[in-house]
Amino acid sequence: MATIKKTALVIGAGTGGYPCAIRLGQLGVDAMLVEKDQPGGVCLNWGCIPSKALISATKLAHKAQHAEHMGLSFGAPTTDMPKMQVWKAGIVSKLTGGVKQLVKGSGTQYVSATAEILGPGRVKLTYADGKPDDIVECEHLVIATGSVPIEIPGFGVDQVKVRDSTGALELDFVPEHMVCIGGGIIGLELGQTFQRLGTKLTVLEGLDRILSVCDKDLAQVVARQIKQDGGEIVTNAMAKGYTERDGKLWVRAEVGGQSKEYPADVVLVAVGRRPVAKGFGLDKLGVELDERGFIKVDARQQTNVAKVYAVGDVCGQPMLAHKASHEGEVVAEVIAGKKTVNDARTIPNVVFTEPEIASAGLGEAEAKQAGHKIEIGKFPFSISGRAMAIDETNGFVKVIIDKSDNRVLGIHVVGPEASDLISEAALAIEMGAFAEDIALTVHPHPTLGEAVMEAAKHALGEAIHVGNRRR
Repeated sequence: MATIKKTALVIGAGTGGYPCAIRLGQLGVDAMLVEKDQPGGVCLNWGCIPSKALISATKLAHKAQHAEHMGLSFGAPTTDMPKMQVWKAGIVSKLTGGVKQLVKGSGTQYVSATAEILGPGRVKLTYADGKPDDIVECEHLVIATGSVPIEIPGFGVDQVKVRDSTGALELDFVPEHMVCIGGGIIGLELGQTFQRLGTKLTVLEGLDRILSVCDKDLAQVVARQIKQDGGEIVTNAMAKGYTERDGKLWVRAEVGGQSKEYPADVVLVAVGRRPVAKGFGLDKLGVELDERGFIKVDARQQTNVAKVYAVGDVCGQPMLAHKASHEGEVVAEVIAGKKTVNDARTIPNVVFTEPEIASAGLGEAEAKQAGHKIEIGKFPFSISGRAMAIDETNGFVKVIIDKSDNRVLGIHVVGPEASDLISEAALAIEMGAFAEDIALTVHPHPTLGEAVMEAAKHALGEAIHVGNRRR
């Protein structure tokens, strides 16, 4: 057993840990990154990237089947799910391999091992190949251990009949029926993926609507699309268990005081994720957790224990890769002695449903609860020339501004390429922009981005291509 001395040790090579490790290397800090599984964490291996690969492939198939009015007809599509899985795996392999090279190229040491905290500044590394354990002595410790899917009673995940998001991404066939327990982001992204290939989708949501993290009017657009594509959304539904009968799984749920059953070939459990803050010795340091098990941190991502930090899913919502990456870079600069704090004004959120949803800043209800008197501008994609030209006119852009000074409080998009449009919104909020800043910025024509400009102008009562209320 060897003792290795490092200035900083990062546990977890996900989207919080590896950017932290790279930035540490750039700043000249002698650091090590340790990961027990694959580099890139959940996002690159079992989340963001593989899911978007399947989403893009199935969107292409769906669009090809609905192009006759454009003068394009194709034969009935065939879906080779094993081949699609190989293609997806190739993308993942390229990105995860790239992570290792970037870490090493920065000067940080990358180690494949399981980390166990022994005490302050001491971590044991256990290797899968059986070689002797090592002890790392470090001045700074960064916890970037991520999160795992939540399981619920009555639905033990076997990754065959009952699957979590990881198992759903590995499906090598198109199920005839899928019941998705949970109408949140992960469940709907994956549910609609298979719905586009012909799966009959049933969504069981415990609340009174799907996508509760999004503004209601945006979520309604996605709900309508699911129903138009033949799916069923059951709200105020509490899934209780399932039985096997006649070659199907029959999911039992309580809905409005009644017990109902829904057929499925695959049950997707997508009710959220929980932090990984236990099982590796963190308790030996006395690090405080909140009531939901997240590690408590301050604006410098530091825990209550000096020189122990946490980034990413393990330290709280929102559980987003870009939030984790930003936090990781903040910590690296703190460790390097810079006067850096995590003072981001907004963490944009993107939902890769059909249509996409993206948000930056305050929602309508949030703005009102915060005491703002607001004006709202909207521009529908149904009157956007570019949206018509790509035959994707579902949705709108919504800009929320403070009525007193026209400062931009929030921008929300539901519609084509919302994920790419939201960066302008995030920049506007980060720089403290006013609606006039967006309105007076000349946007190229014909583009989807014009809708952001028009919505800002609409909030001011100055939109050209949509009717305005007098202000």
